[in-house]
Amino acid sequence: MNSDYKDKRIKKNSQLSSFRLAFLGICSAFMKERNLRIHFCLMAIVVILGFFCHISLHEWMFIFIAIGLVISMELMNTALERVVDLVTKEYHPLAKQAKDIAAGAVLFSAIIALLIGIIIILPKLLDLYIY
Repeated sequence: MNSDYKDKRIKKNSQLSSFRLAFLGICSAFMKERNLRIHFCLMAIVVILGFFCHISLHEWMFIFIAIGLVISMELMNTALERVVDLVTKEYHPLAKQAKDIAAGAVLFSAIIALLIGIIIILPKLLDLYIY
């Protein structure tokens, strides 16, 4: 289903409108979700450390894949939470389970990203401070 039905100012099925609405979705999530802002701050720190440590092109690829995975999972978690909240405002064990599983996916991707960061950046930081 195309989500541009909500914005009548944009021509239907326009490729540009799809990108615009996707960007608005990211901005909306960024403004409303504290955890997403935390992930973006950590991303900035990792990128700065990557430049500081002169990581290789292949290492950058792993870093950006990890960052992309975490940010994507956080956005999917946010979307799932919104849908569950739309469907029911009352407590339901399946709604809780869906939200918990989505949050677990974010946590799992964040742990993998942390391990990738440690494997790539920590030895380079230690080399800088030891020598």
